[in-house]
Amino acid sequence: MQIGFIGTGVMGTGMIMNLLKAGYEVKVFNRTKAHAQTVLKAGAKWADSPKAATENSDFVLSIVGFPQDVEEIYFGKDGILSVATPKQVLIDMTTSSPAIDRRIADYAQNADLHVLDAPVSGGDIGARKGTLTIMVGGDAKDFRRAKKIFSVLGSRIEYFGGPGMGQQAKMANQIMIAGTMVGMCEALAYARAAGLDLDQICSTINSGAAANWSLENYGPRILRQDYTPGFFAKHFLKDLRIALEEADRMHLNLPGTDRAKELYEKLVVQKRLGNDGTQALVKLYWK
Repeated sequence: MQIGFIGTGVMGTGMIMNLLKAGYEVKVFNRTKAHAQTVLKAGAKWADSPKAATENSDFVLSIVGFPQDVEEIYFGKDGILSVATPKQVLIDMTTSSPAIDRRIADYAQNADLHVLDAPVSGGDIGARKGTLTIMVGGDAKDFRRAKKIFSVLGSRIEYFGGPGMGQQAKMANQIMIAGTMVGMCEALAYARAAGLDLDQICSTINSGAAANWSLENYGPRILRQDYTPGFFAKHFLKDLRIALEEADRMHLNLPGTDRAKELYEKLVVQKRLGNDGTQALVKLYWK
């Protein structure tokens, strides 16, 4: 079985490696070929465009940076939809706008194509270990067809309903993460100002009611001053903007998420640290 995979970034690389280990033939495209060298050396084949990655593939997966990138790889001149056939399942795993995935689904319905939106959570660690949480929207029959692929990539696979509903679930996930990231950074800033041992406070907090994924995985990186991205700060800011746009559409006020967005805008836009990991938010608090 052949899989076309578009996007060999931090997340895509780990996902592709797991597909290769599971015995799938994987054909990859990335905007910058140099960033695909890890998976190419592991046995993936190179495709010169999203179109080439799609041709003759049973499943086509994509995980790229921004909503405009999703539009380009699907609707562009050499995009997925230029050659997709009804025999394939097209799966966008980017955290993107629900509206874009609904647009793709509308096109697919008119062309008798099969598409799913399936954003993931779990960061670079989950991508490498194959323990991602995968949130899926689209037709239930297509979900069942794709589940064998998802099982290679994730340990929790949830179907949420029709087109765009996977993205809506991911927005709820990102809203939760926004609160825990701000809480973690402020807790560490407070602990340092109070003269507490930061290793001790991290292990203590994470053994009680305040335990959370961000503290367990990003707390140690912060203490090592390691800001390499498990997830880019610029991409998280994109996610928060999408979540708040969707909230506005639903006439929903989310002041905590709005404040997190303002902080990440300061980090990414003013401080120009968008290529750091999300844990770099703590830099706004260190004195």
